Parts: sequence; structure tokens; C-alpha cells
Amino acid sequence: MFDLRPVGYVIGLLVAFLGVTMLAPMAVDLRDGHEHWVVFLESAVITSLTGGLVALACQNGLRQGLTIRQTFLLTTGVWLALPLFGALPFVLGVLNAEPVDAFFEAMSGLTTTGATVVSGLDDLPRSLLLWRGLLQWFGGVGIIVVAMVFLPELRIGGMQIFKSEGFDTFGKILPRATEISSRISVIYVGLTLACAIAYMIGGMGRFDAVVHAMTTVATGGFANYDSSFGGFSPFAQYACTVFMLLAALPFVRYVQMLAGTAQPLLRDSQVRSFFITAIVLVIALTLWRLNDTGDISEAHFREVLFNTVSILTGTGYASADYMLWGSFAVTLFFIIGLIGGCAGSTACSIKIFRYQLLIASVKSQIRRIHSPNGMFAPRYEGRTIPEEVLSSVMSFFVYFIVTLGVISVALGLTGLDFTTSVSGAAAALANIGPGLGDKIGPSGNFAGLTDTAKWILAAAMLIGRLELMAVYAILTVKFWRD
Repeated sequence: MFDLRPVGYVIGLLVAFLGVTMLAPMAVDLRDGHEHWVVFLESAVITSLTGGLVALACQNGLRQGLTIRQTFLLTTGVWLALPLFGALPFVLGVLNAEPVDAFFEAMSGLTTTGATVVSGLDDLPRSLLLWRGLLQWFGGVGIIVVAMVFLPELRIGGMQIFKSEGFDTFGKILPRATEISSRISVIYVGLTLACAIAYMIGGMGRFDAVVHAMTTVATGGFANYDSSFGGFSPFAQYACTVFMLLAALPFVRYVQMLAGTAQPLLRDSQVRSFFITAIVLVIALTLWRLNDTGDISEAHFREVLFNTVSILTGTGYASADYMLWGSFAVTLFFIIGLIGGCAGSTACSIKIFRYQLLIASVKSQIRRIHSPNGMFAPRYEGRTIPEEVLSSVMSFFVYFIVTLGVISVALGLTGLDFTTSVSGAAAALANIGPGLGDKIGPSGNFAGLTDTAKWILAAAMLIGRLELMAVYAILTVKFWRD
């Protein structure tokens, strides 16, 4: 029989931990003299007790490892359970949000999507702003662990190509996850602190610096103001650009750097391709704006640089309304969001390495057409790409495109126009944040959508953040058969 106890134990512990972290925003409310602290106390008690009781009930089923089926279920179950409880402060607090809005906001936070249904951010209690930042910060470090431990083990989307890179996880999923988490956490906290210090140097107040540092390093994009990042100084925007780029690099390379060697980072073809892509996109959009406005001022360049990197990494901050930049820019921003950062980072979307593998496969096929008797195997970083990896990547692309189409049609059936439907589906599935158009573009949010559309988008965020197949696998009848 399928033993759910190991899965329940881990999920219960994580839910209980989430409840404990609610004491931080409660403390902020107490310091501010705001009665809202009661909401976080109630939410903390409910969350911690529920998680603790589930963990206690399942602790006798804990083993040193997890089976593949248990791993699939755990990976998806965590990202379902945590938003459910993370939504409590939005329902019980001053927002008095409907369940769909609260779940949407929490799911957006923990998947580091950055899409929001909340207006009037400038007037919210600091505790809620901190809670939104914490949700993204937890989600960012969580997805790194998932990408480095679980997805390679589950052979999802070609991630198995990184299975032996830096860590050996086979057969030791839970113990190795703990080891990797401890090393990653040190780096993650260090980057967050460095980012916060840079923001304070750039003129941000301490609270804004800390919250925005958390959402920057998580490439989440939740901001404390309706204007997103537009109201901050040029120095802060440049600093944000640097840390968004750093957060989009493979964290295993930082682990190796702490171990004393920077060579793997410098030689990583994924990292080189990522920076080349970013540079080409910034140049293209800068030239477009120059041609369109005749102005190549520092402010225009900074807007192009900041917003391009923000969408490329899936952060979703905005410092300007790029919907006003013309059709070419809008189209390019849609494409940029479907590229993403590096595998094993907090960045989202399809990821650079999958495009590299796709191009390598296409090149190999073209050579075979030219020389039918030749032997041409696609290669990645000097190694022959295993057939199972190529098959997994191709499957990922197909599932991604099909899923994007299905979600777009579903959103269209709720009454949304074509641009909003397609860009909203892409923004949620690729965990980018803002879409295109007047409703959900960089100057809008998702509050005006129907409840049905919000549930669809929340599901899309989960599916996209867990690389599609981790969710789809548990929806099959075969998965549940003994």
C-alpha cells in the first residue's frame, strides 16, 4: 500500500515552521502599536498546531529515503499546503480578502511569481508587507532545493543532467536535502543581507531595504508600493539589477566557490549563455528606444536594463510602463519572459539550459541530414547528451506549449481578451508576475479578474514552478495504483 506518512511528516514540519515564522510580522505590528498583531498570532497558532499534529501523527512512518512516488507527492504537496496556510493572514487581517484572492496572493508569493491582487500597498500595515516578502523569500530558497534535489531525481524536464553536479542525491533524498539546504541557506542569507545593505546605501529605509532584498534575491518581485520599483533611486535600481542577475545563477556554483574554486562558475556554458542573452536583449531594446524617441539618456538606458533583467529573471519588478514603448518592445518582453534564468537558481520559466539542449539537438539533426552516414551526437559542455535527457527536454517543451495554450483558452472563456489571456497564462505558468495589457500589465494587477480566472492562474503558478511533470504525474491513475 502507498505509505503517505513520510510525505505527511515532512509537510507537517514545514507547515509548523511556517506558523512559527508568522511571529515575525506579529512582532512588527506590536512594535508599530497596530492591533493587527492578533491576526498573525491566530494564524500562527492555527498553522503551527495543524502542522505539528500532522507531523506527530506521521512520524512513525519516517524513513531515511523516499520512494519516487512519495517524492512526487511531497514536491507537489508542499506547494499546495503552504499557500493554504500562508493565505490565513490575508483572510483574517485588514485585507479581509476572499479565499480565492488570499490563496492567489500566497501562491504567487511562495512560487515567487509576483502577480498580485492587492491594491493600495502603500497603506498596508508593515506586517502584511513583511509577510508577503517572507513568503517569496521562503519560496525562493525552497525552489533551489527542489531544483537541486528532487527534480533531478525525478528526471523532470532534463534536470537529471545536473544530478551528479555538486551533490550525489541518489537514494538519499531526505538526508541530502538537509545537507544541501544548510549550505544553500548560508549563501541565500548572505546575498539577501548584501542586497539589503546596497539598498540602504541607495537611500531606502531599513524596512523597505529588507523586504525588497528578500523579494529580489527570491526573484519574486513583490514590492511595498503600487509603483513597484519606480519610486526608488537610480543607485537602488542598478543594485537591484545586479542582485537579480546574481540570483538567476546556479546556486551550486556559489557552493563550489565557498569550497574554494570559482572555475565551475566561470566555465559554465549556461551562465555564459544567460549573460549573452541579457546583453543582446538590452542592446536591442536600447536601440529600439533610441530609434523611437531619439533619446539615449541614462534614465532611458536604466529603464531598459532594469525591466529587461526583471522579466528575464522572472522577478517582475517594474520601474516604468513598458507597454508604452511600442509593439516591438511589448512583443520582445513577452518572449523574454519565456526564457528565464539558470537551472538551480531562484529564477523561473523555461530556463537557459533547455534552449541550449534544444539547439544542440537541432544542430545534430541538421548535420545528419547533410551527412546521412555520419555519427553526430548532440553535446552539452563537452559531454554527449543522453537520449533520456533529450527526450525529457523535448517533452517539457511540448507540455509547456500545450499547457500554455489550454490555460490561455480557459482564461479566454472567462471573458478576458486575447492579450490578457495569453500573457496572463504565460505570466503565471512561467512565474514572471506582470502580464501585458491594461488590466494585468506593469501598471495594473490581477484584482479585476474573475474568481475562476484567479483559480486557473493559481493552478498555473504551481504547475509552472514545479516544472509541469511533477504535478501532472500525480494526476494520472497509474500513479495511485499499487
